[in-house]
Amino acid sequence: MKVKVLSRNPDEYLRETKTSIHRIPRNIDPSLHPFEGPREYVRALNATKLERVFAKPFVANLDGHKDGISCLAKHPTKLSTIISGAYDGEVKVWNLTSQSCVQTYQAHDGHVRDVCFLPDGSQFLSVGIDNTIKTWSSELSESDHIVPLHTIISKSVISSISHQRKSKIFATCGDQCQLWEHERNEPIRAFSWNVDSLHHVQFNPIDKHILASCASDRSIILYDTRATGPIRKVVMSLRSNMVSWNPMEAFVFTAANEDFNLYSYDIRQLNSPLNVHKDMTSAVTSVDYSPTGREFVAGGYDKSLRLYLAHQGHSRDIYHTKRMQHVTHTVWSLDNKFVISASDEMNLRVWKAHASEKLGYVNNKQRQALDYSESLKQKYAHHPQIRRIARHRQVPRHIYNAQAEHRAIRSKQKRKESNKRTHSAPGTVPQTKERQRAVVKEME
Repeated sequence: MKVKVLSRNPDEYLRETKTSIHRIPRNIDPSLHPFEGPREYVRALNATKLERVFAKPFVANLDGHKDGISCLAKHPTKLSTIISGAYDGEVKVWNLTSQSCVQTYQAHDGHVRDVCFLPDGSQFLSVGIDNTIKTWSSELSESDHIVPLHTIISKSVISSISHQRKSKIFATCGDQCQLWEHERNEPIRAFSWNVDSLHHVQFNPIDKHILASCASDRSIILYDTRATGPIRKVVMSLRSNMVSWNPMEAFVFTAANEDFNLYSYDIRQLNSPLNVHKDMTSAVTSVDYSPTGREFVAGGYDKSLRLYLAHQGHSRDIYHTKRMQHVTHTVWSLDNKFVISASDEMNLRVWKAHASEKLGYVNNKQRQALDYSESLKQKYAHHPQIRRIARHRQVPRHIYNAQAEHRAIRSKQKRKESNKRTHSAPGTVPQTKERQRAVVKEME
């Protein structure tokens, strides 16, 4: 005779502590849960609505400059420290935690064109319209009159500066690209490619020997410090204002262009961009990648910020305020939580990188709930109702009108090309991809 005995393991239903969650046995057989799909859809819909309700990205406004802000730089090791340069020659060091200015330097006669930190963060470099390169200490000083640690007078115009990540070499650009060392008052090397002027230069954060610059002839030029001259060049239909390298992919960079778009390139194949990032309605002046390399922020003359996913052609979010004017520079914080923008009306603004993210401490139970909601939103992101709510944004009137105008222009161009191709002999009107239209030629 067989005897069946009930056996229960206390580890399966008892809590370890009084604060632990009760363990409830659950049968996950789909046939026993016929309404699981509709229930999840409702939860995803509610999570999407709540995300838009709590989407309040603005964090703080930092004022103190007496003129428009021209450049920004973030500290390589301290999350709360940034520096800004203005058109009146003033450089300020800001503490984002206390939302205050901790140090002010009267750095140049005329506006500050660019600033950058040294790799250890103890000093920073500034260049101005007075053609000088000055080294300053970033440590706090009680003296009212602060003098530079070192000053280099350049024989040519300097428009931008960038420092290598782990060495004593930095690069400047003006009528040509020049490499410098801190111990020398003369450039150790100069690169030129028959262009009138260069207005931006940026070192690759991964491969320290590679740098890129934007030129006045609408080109983007790549350099290698181990070579004797420039290595590659791509000429676009309009001028690029700034270049930002992807910190996780050494061969990818994104350029902010005058034609209202941003272009991501692979340096191994410059004849066509990897992606064209749209939605800006005026010239794009600045771009900066997040430390994860998955997103970047861009600002421009349409008085707004746009946040993009690196693999998508349209922005995921737009930030704007009534008082904000032309955005001159943007940076993404190293903790991937904040975005800082500088604009013409003398203010720095701090924004959340994710508009609805909760700032402050989040316990495990809240984190699990947020992760579950995020998973549901991704699972049902393509449903029409959820997609409509997630994509909806209130934009200023001038941006709304400009978007309608640009849509009409693009529609007209497509219709014109289609009519040309229809009423022409086969093969006489070549069909080019939209990504290749912005590239005029590639040179080596």
